Formats: sequence, C-alpha cells, structure tokens
Amino acid sequence: MSKVIAVFGAGTGLGISMARRFGREGFRVALIARRQERLDALVSQLADDGIEAAAFPADLTEPSQVPAVVDAIRARFGRIDVVGYGPVPAGLGFTPATELDATALQALIPLFLLTPVEIVQAVLPEMVERGDGAFLLTQGFSAVVPSPNFSGPGPVMAAARNYLYSLNAELADTGVYAGTLAIAAGIARSENAPVVPDAADNATAFDGIEFPIVDPDDIAERYWDMYTRRDCVEQVYPELTGNALSD
Repeated sequence: MSKVIAVFGAGTGLGISMARRFGREGFRVALIARRQERLDALVSQLADDGIEAAAFPADLTEPSQVPAVVDAIRARFGRIDVVGYGPVPAGLGFTPATELDATALQALIPLFLLTPVEIVQAVLPEMVERGDGAFLLTQGFSAVVPSPNFSGPGPVMAAARNYLYSLNAELADTGVYAGTLAIAAGIARSENAPVVPDAADNATAFDGIEFPIVDPDDIAERYWDMYTRRDCVEQVYPELTGNALSD
C-alpha cells in the first residue's frame, strides 16, 4: 500500500507544493483546510498531475475536530505516514510586544499550538507501531528569532517549536521523525502572501526589514530533503545572515 501525506492547512502556496513533491514519490495525498471548494480545486489540480488526493474540510482552529478528520483520512486511505502542518489564516499579522495582550494570544494558541499537538497524539501510535513516519511543522521566522514589533504569532509558535524539539528527541529510536522549517520569507502563489509573487523587487518589507518572496516548490523540496535525511530537527529557509533580524 502506497504511503499517505496529510497536508493540514492546504492552500495554493506551500500546501499544494508539498502535495506535489510527495505525490511525485508515490504518496497519496489528504488535503485539510476549512473551505471545501478550495480543497476540491486543489484535488483536481493534483489529479491532472496523476496524484491521488482527497479533500477533508475541517476548522484547524478547533482542536476538537482533529480525531474526526484523522479517522476520515484513515477510512479513505487506510493510513497516515507523514503530516505536514502549516496553516496561515488570512489577515495574520504581527503585533508589537508592548501592545500584545492575553486576548490576542489566546486567539492564536489553538491553531499554532493545540491543534498540532492533538494531531501528533492522533497519528503517533500508528507511526510508532510501523516504525516509520514523520511530522513536519512549518513556522514563521519570529518563532526562532524574536525581534521588535514582530510579536503575536511568534511566542505561540515558539511554544510549538519547544514541543517539537522535545518530540524529536523522544522519538529518536522509533523510526518516527519530527522536524520544523521556519520560513523567513513571503511565499509566492499563497492566498495569504503579503505581496503579489511578481513584485518588482521580489521582496516585501515590514518595519523596515525586507524579506524575499520564495517559490513554495523550493520549500517543498527542502521538506522532502528533511524527510528523507532526518538528520536535523530544524532548518530556517532562506538562511538568516547578518541582517536586522540578528542585530
């Protein structure tokens, strides 16, 4: 039976690119997001590429929906071998730490911390039993490099990053891999990209700091490399070098 990747937060950017990259290796694909119509369009695109895929609508801000959607994926495909988790809600932005309050943080915790933890708990037993599997977590750069005016999602993602590091170490001898990729860029073709993909300077700026716009196919290739090599718990893409983020 061919392997299955479940892409949580599937969209027109990184989600479909991950689906295609793993699909080229023979994976069947489960696509999870809120909107049925968007998922159906992505399933159709994958079918045109000869990749078997199915849509599973779910609201990932509700951790309680995880068991049902995982059961539905198993009922359709029989197994889950890889989880890719990287939802980005429309309108997501940053908040200066001086203005951040508990209400804002509480709204972010389910999507960026509680739901991925619930997914791990739902899929981990079958992966450990098989001695193979992977959980791939997409995060923003602010989870790795805190910076002025870039608070909000970062503190919550940093908590998930802490969890992921512990998970990776605990699973070291099981055949199950947990890794995270922090994106220090805008993602082209994403519905939630900060600028259009063909921006003249191929970059977007926030608070005076410029970020490149990267092709999600390149990010998906990095994830495939992480999945196959399994020799690191975390990567940052593109790599951060002496810019304002590290000053």
